Amino acid sequence: MVTVAPPDTWVYALRLPHDPRAARVARMTVRAALNGHGMPGVLDVTELLTSELVTNAYRHTKGPASLRLTALGDGRLRVGVWDSSPHIPAPFDEPPGDRVPPAPADAEGGRGLLLVQQCADVWGGWPVGDKRYGSAGKLLWFEVGGGGCRSR
Repeated sequence: MVTVAPPDTWVYALRLPHDPRAARVARMTVRAALNGHGMPGVLDVTELLTSELVTNAYRHTKGPASLRLTALGDGRLRVGVWDSSPHIPAPFDEPPGDRVPPAPADAEGGRGLLLVQQCADVWGGWPVGDKRYGSAGKLLWFEVGGGGCRSR
């Protein structure tokens, strides 16, 4: 009998409307994809960080967003979230070695992207589009699979 093992590299893409439920839909998609591909080791951190990026896309833009999950092999996963804003927030606007200071204790926000610093192995961001013709937004991404959340 021949069995077929699923490939260790794969890609899922999902277009998300500008809707307050988009983060929940993204979490459900992450959970289904990672469970379906036998990647429970990165599930919790991926779900958390994806939720943060999709929530920021909803809060800071007026348009849709897109989610892309890419299995890189060896248990590593890259997650990208595109949105229509050209602004690349810290820590995505700096090399991964540069750290953003924690938000003040009384701040109402500013902690989500700090989670990316603590939990992702690497991250980045870049503008999408051509400034001569108007920006098409940005892509923020992170990779996990090398150890999970840690204090830095």
